[in-house]
Amino acid sequence: MMRGEAGLLADLEMLEIGFAAHEHAAVFTVAESDAVNADIPGAHTKNLFLKDAGGAFWLVTVPAEARVDLKALPAAIGCKRVSFGKAEDMERLLGILPGSVTPLAAINAAPGSIAVVLDSALAAAERVNVHPLRNTGTLGLAGADILTLLGHWGHEPQVASIPIQEPA
Repeated sequence: MMRGEAGLLADLEMLEIGFAAHEHAAVFTVAESDAVNADIPGAHTKNLFLKDAGGAFWLVTVPAEARVDLKALPAAIGCKRVSFGKAEDMERLLGILPGSVTPLAAINAAPGSIAVVLDSALAAAERVNVHPLRNTGTLGLAGADILTLLGHWGHEPQVASIPIQEPA
């Protein structure tokens, strides 16, 4: 059942999770996000929607500037070789479209349908900025509170040190 942004806001209130909400123009690229993010304090994120060779789906949230080493990632999170998931699978599982990917979309996902991974630096951050299921807004909340929400929705989030590529 897709609960969407209204369900998200209701859960934030019920769990007494504080957050900062920002509205902005739609952002689709890291460059467009950078322009918006300059005015928003805290850690910024990017999200990888992945499918492993065994058919399992993964949502991995990392710092915005990280270039994830996709070859080393499976060993770090415990899965098979990964590739990027298709937009139709994202929409079916998470109820969102590319460009609006966020760990908070797990509110729409059946427990067990997708594995959610948060980079360890973000999990420890006081403020992590993520989309509220659309790319025209940003919610800033503590990494620990993202983990609380995921658990509340029946997911068992994994916190991992995500391998990044060294700059060339």
